[in-house]
Amino acid sequence: MNQSVYGQLAKRLDALPNGFPTTNSGIELELLARLFTIPEAELVSHLKLVFETPAQIASRCGLNVDEIIPLLKQLARRGLINAGRTDEGLGFSIMPFVVGFYETQIGSIDAEFAQLFEEYYQEAFSQILSVQPPVHRVIPIGESIRQGMEIQPYENAIDIIEQAQSWGVLDCICRVQKRLVSDPCEHPIDVCLAMSIKPGAFDHSTVINAVTKEDAVGTLTRAAEAGLVHSVSNNQQGNFYVCSCCTCSCGILLGMSEMGIANVVARSAFVNQVEDRLCIGCEDCMDGCQFDALSLSGDVMQVDDVRCFGCGVCILLCQEGALGLVRRPEEDVLAVPENEAAWRLERAQTRGHDLDIFL
Repeated sequence: MNQSVYGQLAKRLDALPNGFPTTNSGIELELLARLFTIPEAELVSHLKLVFETPAQIASRCGLNVDEIIPLLKQLARRGLINAGRTDEGLGFSIMPFVVGFYETQIGSIDAEFAQLFEEYYQEAFSQILSVQPPVHRVIPIGESIRQGMEIQPYENAIDIIEQAQSWGVLDCICRVQKRLVSDPCEHPIDVCLAMSIKPGAFDHSTVINAVTKEDAVGTLTRAAEAGLVHSVSNNQQGNFYVCSCCTCSCGILLGMSEMGIANVVARSAFVNQVEDRLCIGCEDCMDGCQFDALSLSGDVMQVDDVRCFGCGVCILLCQEGALGLVRRPEEDVLAVPENEAAWRLERAQTRGHDLDIFL
């Protein structure tokens, strides 16, 4: 393994707002070597966050354009870089490790790669998860929010699905990875949603099962009924996936349950509220709370507003209708970056990194 080339790529990836921390063991270099050939790693270490044509990349980096075109196309097909349109034609850009090209490996992950990721997770992931703003944001489904509440489109999972033109379901790479390292959980695997503003975007995918909007909503409901927490990218515009997460397998929520990182995910704009006259103290809702926000006081359930992330999962378990999400006081509602660019800038500033090298 050429450590200098993979080290160069690792450094480039860590300079991104998402981060890709180095480790004492060097396991991150083994991860990269598993995914990239040496020429590919060297090429990707030159890419920016903005789309550039092969000619632009070659000119800027002193490379042979005819040699890099097949490399770029192959990397994009394997989900290791982004491909998109520019004014001059097809362009390519760098992709972060998470959320990024790790998740795109759902169709090829095996036990060896899963073990490499597990070792990297245990050694370095706390550094990714502890940076603000968080990578993910919790969102509820609309039925868990009390009627009459003000809801922004980016605050409700159903509204996010409504904005898309095509939908797909794929396996959760977190639970697949845990299964491959012999640490499975009991939650369903086929509950991750992908969305696109382009009609028919997933019709020819080998890993994403194209579904109707109604099927996408049904998948969302099925995941919530299984006790899974919905989360999306932490920005208002451009939410193209909905994860269904658990504290037993999810790479992000595990950071809270195993590593004790309190702000590993951004909470929603809502908080659970108990209708005292309806609550019978059955404790059914407590079984569904992954944030330890519920406790019984006498015969009535109590909500810890600080621990509650406003996911609404426990509400589906209450047969008495005693629970419901209400909007938090405005001073307690966390500001959501307008788009991915704003999120990147805020996170880069937190990390003390300069984004100009990628633009």
